[in-house]
Amino acid sequence: VCGPLAEEAQAMAVDARIRELGNRHRYLDEQIQREMSRPTADSLHVRELKQRKLRIKEEIGALEARV
Repeated sequence: VCGPLAEEAQAMAVDARIRELGNRHRYLDEQIQREMSRPTADSLHVRELKQRKLRIKEEIGALEARV
């Protein structure tokens, strides 16, 4: 099924995915800040969180390029 309605629906789905990823990105940032504020911060855990955050940022960028 192609046409303006299908394209609009796809764009809305992509926008929703971008918002969802943005929420995850912010949540990971909060987790990183909390972990780093601990006196005994787990550097391995922080690195894993940062890697997940970067992957999400890259996915957001790829989706935004499609819209």
